[in-house]
Amino acid sequence: MATNKHATIRYHALDQCFSNFGRKYFMDDLISACNRAIYDHAGIEDGVKRRQIFDDITFMESEAGWAIPLQRHKDGKKVYYRYESKEYSIKSQAINETEARQLQETIMTLSRFKGMPQFEWMEELLIRLESSFNIKNTKSAIVGFEQNLYLKGLEHFSRIFEAIQNQKVLSIVYKSFKNPEAHKQEIHPYFLKQYNNRWFLFGLSEKYESVSNLALDRIQEVEESNSKYLPNKTFNFEEHFDDVVGVTVTDEEPQKVLLEIEDSLWPYIESKPIHGSQKYKGKTEKGVQIELNLQINYELVALIFGLGEKVKVVEPEHLANEILAKANNLILKY
Repeated sequence: MATNKHATIRYHALDQCFSNFGRKYFMDDLISACNRAIYDHAGIEDGVKRRQIFDDITFMESEAGWAIPLQRHKDGKKVYYRYESKEYSIKSQAINETEARQLQETIMTLSRFKGMPQFEWMEELLIRLESSFNIKNTKSAIVGFEQNLYLKGLEHFSRIFEAIQNQKVLSIVYKSFKNPEAHKQEIHPYFLKQYNNRWFLFGLSEKYESVSNLALDRIQEVEESNSKYLPNKTFNFEEHFDDVVGVTVTDEEPQKVLLEIEDSLWPYIESKPIHGSQKYKGKTEKGVQIELNLQINYELVALIFGLGEKVKVVEPEHLANEILAKANNLILKY
């Protein structure tokens, strides 16, 4: 039986009813309790029917569920439901076989992120689940994630991740694309972000006295420093990237960008927007026009240029000229 979010809410609502010896819960009462619980959690009214409750009880009594000790008591022509003991609750029970299988599937999905040392614990947990519940992983992979197993810098991920968690300063030897010489700097690490299959560290750089963006594949060495950690009091990283494509954030205000998308490309752009601000502005002779409101950075320029001849920059003029210059430089190479 599938156990989705609403099913879990129903099971716990029924559990409360069965363990309440202060009143009698008949079928209509169980339905009302489940509907109330779902409304409180999801705002959905009158979603549970009698057949569903019978199915839920059958599942809860099964070995795949919790094998609950449920009793049915006749009261006239009606039946009310109650546990054998008021001390019993599914909340006090170990996870059941269904929950273990769901947990295993989740861990198997996450374990596809190879090359990241912080996920090594998953293998041990999978073995314990298989041993406890006799669950064997005999299926071939059914989900594939885009990842570069050979990306330089992944060996530093675990140390940086732990430094952020434990608020430790890092001494990092870094070689940027622009500077041929590597240099050492102390970073107060705050945030890790992935973009375009690469990982980036954001942290306060004592050298530049600002939050810097370091690509992990450009980091040569990482060591823990004894310097006092300066916690992040400035950036909300959940909102920090709202106005950009990618990871490069500047002090510039977001601006309007108008793009003309050819009809053949529009279904792709419609289903996978360039940016969260994307708005449909109307039809054109060759396609549609969309509006973005964001900072113009390297990643946006690269994305537009990568879409090739099927996209035209209408506004602003300086962005159109930048794309034109890149196109002309490309032509000169052939």
